[in-house]
Amino acid sequence: MDGTRPVTRDTAQGTGTDRRAAVVAALMLAMALAALDSTIVSTAVPQIVGDLGGFSYFSWLFSGYLLAVTVTLPVYGKLSDTFGRKPVLVAGAALFLLGSLLCALAWNMAALIAFRVVQGLGGGALQGTVQTLAADLYPLEQRPKIQARLSTVWAVSAVAGPGIGGLLATYADWRWIFLVNLPVGAVALWLIVRHLREPARESPARARVDWAGALAIFACGGVLLTALVQGGVAWPWLSAPSLALTATGLALLAVVILVERRAADPIIPGWVWRRRTIAAVNLALGALGLLMVAPAVFLPTYAQAVLGLAPVAAGFVLSVWTVTWPVSAALSQHVYRRIGFRSTAMLGIGTAALILFSFPLLPYPGEAWQPTLLMLLLGAALGLFQLPLIVGVQSSVVWEERGTATASILFCRQTGQTVGAALFGAVANGVLAARPGGAGDLDSVTRALDGGTVPEPTRRAIADAVHAVYLGAAGAAALAFLVLLVLAPRRFPLLKD
Repeated sequence: MDGTRPVTRDTAQGTGTDRRAAVVAALMLAMALAALDSTIVSTAVPQIVGDLGGFSYFSWLFSGYLLAVTVTLPVYGKLSDTFGRKPVLVAGAALFLLGSLLCALAWNMAALIAFRVVQGLGGGALQGTVQTLAADLYPLEQRPKIQARLSTVWAVSAVAGPGIGGLLATYADWRWIFLVNLPVGAVALWLIVRHLREPARESPARARVDWAGALAIFACGGVLLTALVQGGVAWPWLSAPSLALTATGLALLAVVILVERRAADPIIPGWVWRRRTIAAVNLALGALGLLMVAPAVFLPTYAQAVLGLAPVAAGFVLSVWTVTWPVSAALSQHVYRRIGFRSTAMLGIGTAALILFSFPLLPYPGEAWQPTLLMLLLGAALGLFQLPLIVGVQSSVVWEERGTATASILFCRQTGQTVGAALFGAVANGVLAARPGGAGDLDSVTRALDGGTVPEPTRRAIADAVHAVYLGAAGAAALAFLVLLVLAPRRFPLLKD
């Protein structure tokens, strides 16, 4: 591996201070587009279904977008290493905005879902390339600054998204949820095109793109993630559709391995898993995606059904972790400079495991401040865990590998979230169905909440189900700790910019 080529530094210096500030502003706007997407749409679902119909498959508004983002991350990572970050980011942002416009013009639910997939195809480029460019623009000692800004964008979006979506759906029209992306995206595109100057690089006379591998990865990921997302929801886990999708996905996985081993320049190169640093971080962030499902999906239901909070107050209990997460991430540099990336991440995820494990120990029914305090502490712990790993991996590879490395860790985190939603959904439904007084499943819980009254046996069943999910999340955190302890090197192999 040639780590002497002066690439990252040229990117930062060539832009100049003002130019770099403009590019950072564009990255934050682009990240806001991706971060707001799910939260802003979720609050408008009743209006969308009322206008277009298709209630039975509206969940694909989210699943279709998530699938497209996840399976395209490795492809965009490789393309950004081959052709540069700028063309990939510009093309991805343009595709995202095209999808947004088409969503606003949708005439039925099927069309809206298809256009959401188009949005997701662009969203994969936004997420991966923005994170990669953030590392390109700053040397190692300054990377926590830009990463903390991007984390803040996610935090603000998580809090503001539902409110913005609700206001637009109530006082304007749900189509404005997608139209509002156009001016924001246009500004980001203009700043990128005008101010981003990438350095001259040595590149092969004829860049070879592994399109066969890209297609195989897209097909394999789409089939397997569909099986996970829809299993236990649209059909039972052991039904013919689930078994057929799983078998097809595994067959396609074998095709991916065969194609990628034969490719001269594969989309997912073998070094992503042969290098201990990247392999360990991939697995650890996959576990992070898994454990994040517990609070993000189940805590609002717990807050409403068990604590008796209104939806807005329940959302606040969850949103407080978005306050401490970016603050902790910004301060993590003072820790990892003293004890290293691995030790800092292990400190964060070890603390997170203890916090998640303590959730089932809360008194029943308890007070709202108790889970709120735990979420504040959990956000701080996860900020200490995630950012050092991302910065460490990005600083251990040369420019030509940074896009692929960044995309691989984001892909693993996204996949972990998908697996977590399926796994913990099955755990919660199993506990609910087994408890006396029967809450049934998550759908029946939702109907009970809509009715405004939750019987006492149902409240206890919901509490038990969420406790089981949090124990599973604590196990995922412990797994991440073990992966870092066993697989990750004590000191990450950092390269000079």
